[in-house]
Amino acid sequence: MFFASAANCVYLWWKNFAMLTTLRIKNLALVSDLTLELQPGCNVITGETGAGKSIILGALNLVLGERADRSLIRSGEESCSVEAVFDVKKLHAPLKSFLDENGLEPCEENQLVLKRTFTAAGTNRQFVNGSATTLATLGSIGEWLVDMHGPHDHQSLLHAGKQLAILDAFGGLEKLRAEFTELVRRRSVLEIQKSALIVDEKTYAQQFDLLRFQVQEISTARLQPGEDEVVEAEFHRASNAAKLLQLSQAALDVLSESDSSLLTQSGAVGRVLAELQRVDPGAANLVELHAQASETLRELQSAVSHYADKVEVDPARLAELEERLNLLQTLKRKYGTTLPEIIAFGDEAKTKLQALESRDAELARINSALEKVGSELLSVGKKLSAARKKIIPQLAKAVTQQLDDLGFKQSQFDVALKTDFVGAEVTSLKSNQHQRLLTSSPTIKNSGFDEIEFQFAPNPGEPAKPLRAIASSGEMARVMLALKTVLAAEDEIPVLVFDEVDANVGGETANTVGQKMKQIAVKRQVLCITHLPQVAAPADAHYVVTKQVTAGRTISEIHLLEKKERVTELARMLGGQSEAARKHAEALLK
Repeated sequence: MFFASAANCVYLWWKNFAMLTTLRIKNLALVSDLTLELQPGCNVITGETGAGKSIILGALNLVLGERADRSLIRSGEESCSVEAVFDVKKLHAPLKSFLDENGLEPCEENQLVLKRTFTAAGTNRQFVNGSATTLATLGSIGEWLVDMHGPHDHQSLLHAGKQLAILDAFGGLEKLRAEFTELVRRRSVLEIQKSALIVDEKTYAQQFDLLRFQVQEISTARLQPGEDEVVEAEFHRASNAAKLLQLSQAALDVLSESDSSLLTQSGAVGRVLAELQRVDPGAANLVELHAQASETLRELQSAVSHYADKVEVDPARLAELEERLNLLQTLKRKYGTTLPEIIAFGDEAKTKLQALESRDAELARINSALEKVGSELLSVGKKLSAARKKIIPQLAKAVTQQLDDLGFKQSQFDVALKTDFVGAEVTSLKSNQHQRLLTSSPTIKNSGFDEIEFQFAPNPGEPAKPLRAIASSGEMARVMLALKTVLAAEDEIPVLVFDEVDANVGGETANTVGQKMKQIAVKRQVLCITHLPQVAAPADAHYVVTKQVTAGRTISEIHLLEKKERVTELARMLGGQSEAARKHAEALLK
């Protein structure tokens, strides 16, 4: 196993955020068995083209829920596995409750372990802290942990919902947004309650008659828990009364009521044993045993006689028990398998019946509450929309300035805002009209009446286009870098990954890219694949990927560089190992 360690790198500030600590890869493409230990701050990965740098990010994508391609399994192997360990002590996302709700093991010592395996046969398995889970669950957790930028699809800032959340975070609007979300939730609860009451008269009459019948049928039965077992046992005895009486009488005949009964014969045996005792006093124990046996027979005779006296052939009682038992079985078929379930069903039906009986009053109460919530919803939504309109120019200006530093001279970043008609046109209506629109419109979302889209115009004179429409991965990566620089304090995703961030970049812009990643890494862990020495030099940790041939097989390895090794690698990136290149590399590191 190849192991990259950095015990000599100690940062006093790394505990301020969650981070990826370890990435283990086995049998993925050119990687045989590799363990990479990452550091807080800015981590860069360099290496020759084709050395396998992209395998690292590919492995991270897999363990974060991306679909697996079986062709990635190393040639000659049957399976591939990727494992990532995150320190989540400072993670802001509700991870603990999410794990509980999904039946997953909790994190031990604040370590979250994600694992993904797949085989050439198509078997795909994923685990969270050792618990098997679904790919969707793994992906949900991954969205809280890592944000990838470059030619990959794991880019949260391209989603409209995420963009809106970023805008609100930039403007400090989370509290107002949370207030709106709670009002939407309350409105939804009231709508559900109202829809349960609003039915046409025919349906209302049917529901009312059915509930009334159910309540009356169950209440009239006067059920008692455990009654069914008692009735069933008594019915069984009553239905067999004649047979029981016949058998008990036959037993009495054998015991005492015939000339050859056991008790008669026992008396004869007693007389013989008494004579035996007179001849031989040593046989006294036999007489005593006989007396005990005779007493037992008399007790048995008395018990059987008492049992027979209780057996009563009563057709009326039998019919009564049969009727009760049939009623209990009918109720079980309709309302529940046990008497407690039937009783609970009756209580619930009674509550529903009472609600229907007071339908008009309940509807009036709900409508009043809906009107109040609708008015509050409109007021808060308008405040939220106005605040967003005010903050958009500030965000656009800040990001545009960052893009200028990154080489996009005279470029323009903007945010398109679209406010739904419910929020825009309902202002002049009366409160009851407000309510009618608000309760019938499906367009109200938890985030407010607005939709936004980040837009970017890289060249002067060109119209701004949605960020998702940018074709160049290099442009995309630098826009993401600009956004991340502006929003580093607000965005709560702890690990940022940049790939091809230096595409079509050189000179002073490359220096700026490196410095901005270093700036972001003060509050987030950064992982960057780069070809530029100006980007790699400011990093806190520098890894190099190389290809080795071992036993006739090509293997990708990764190595954490010491200071002297960094000079050599930066010189290679600058064009060679000449004295001038090495001095330039040393200057970059300083």
